[in-house]
Amino acid sequence: MEKEIRAKNIGLRGVTVADTKISYIDGENGILIYRGFRIEELAERSTFPETAYLLLNGSLPGKAALEQFEKELLAARRLPEYLLDALKRLPPTADPMDVLQASVALLAVSDPDLLDESREANVRKAMRLISRLPVAVAAWHRIRQGLEPLPSDDSLSHAANFLWQLTGQKPDAGTARDFDICLILHADHTFNASTFACREVVSTQAHMYAGVAAGVGALSGSLHGGANARVMEMLSQVEAEVKSVDEVGNWVQSRIDRGEKIMGMGHAVYKTYDPRATILKEMSLRLGGKTGHKHWYDLLTRIEDEGIKAFESRGKMGIKINVDFYSGSVYAMMGIPVDIMTPVFAISRISGWCAHIIEEKFGEAQGKPALYRPQAEYVGDYCGPIGCEFKPLAER
Repeated sequence: MEKEIRAKNIGLRGVTVADTKISYIDGENGILIYRGFRIEELAERSTFPETAYLLLNGSLPGKAALEQFEKELLAARRLPEYLLDALKRLPPTADPMDVLQASVALLAVSDPDLLDESREANVRKAMRLISRLPVAVAAWHRIRQGLEPLPSDDSLSHAANFLWQLTGQKPDAGTARDFDICLILHADHTFNASTFACREVVSTQAHMYAGVAAGVGALSGSLHGGANARVMEMLSQVEAEVKSVDEVGNWVQSRIDRGEKIMGMGHAVYKTYDPRATILKEMSLRLGGKTGHKHWYDLLTRIEDEGIKAFESRGKMGIKINVDFYSGSVYAMMGIPVDIMTPVFAISRISGWCAHIIEEKFGEAQGKPALYRPQAEYVGDYCGPIGCEFKPLAER
């Protein structure tokens, strides 16, 4: 019976490892909540800095508190010169996620609060990370093209400044707001793999930067981050292989028949529509009309419809689109390169990672913090259950 239970929980799925007050998912009904607020309401009425404040502090800020928070984010935007020098020494072929992970470690060494483990100091560290990770991602993209990083424009919002520093073009107000909403949608998602990595590392009393570096490392894996980039790769394949949207159904059927995935469909938690996907679908349509890429939206909606139909015909009723299905097209229409899409996930999720790190360090949900130390069951070795006999080298 014990082995049967363990087999059903491979990867800790379904296993509760801690309490949290930060976010909640109801996968059966498609509900995502940050600190008590529905994601739909935050996307409509909040901003990313306000949402980040909510995640870090547990409540929405008043006007003065939000202004101070935004002022401190703005003041932290600039990267240390030694980090820019280090980025210029890297090969331009380096993976952006590896560069981001290295940047987190390098940012740690100059943080004046690095070894101060008070809650207040950890919030300050979180604000610096939230502010500087976008600048590091944009700087690397420029540097690998042989260009100089662009200076921060202090007149621009957090979201708009990233698009400016990444693309060299200042976005219109609508695009800047859309990207701000994208950051809100990706800010947290309970105990996903990268968030768990952050919490597990800081449970050893490691500092915040060590936890965040672990989170970036976890996100770099293909089973966690990068799905929106693979949706765009799939979309390019569809464009190359079908002559019209009317042929998409056959393309989807043959892909599923071969046992291949429809990228951006299905989720470990949601058994219905991911609420974030609904918002991004509308955004993809809007941006498609504005940028001349509505054909991406048309293809994606047909893939979605045909995919759901094909899965349901096979008795798989709970496979719907997730947050990645439309976000790739949204990012591409904002000028974000495919291989920068996972780092963009990180510059949003950093707010949730830091909130979880603080919660883990101070036991704000589950009581006194404790070191994560799960057990594993030893299942034997090649010598058999009683162990191996060590033979001298000459006799092996």
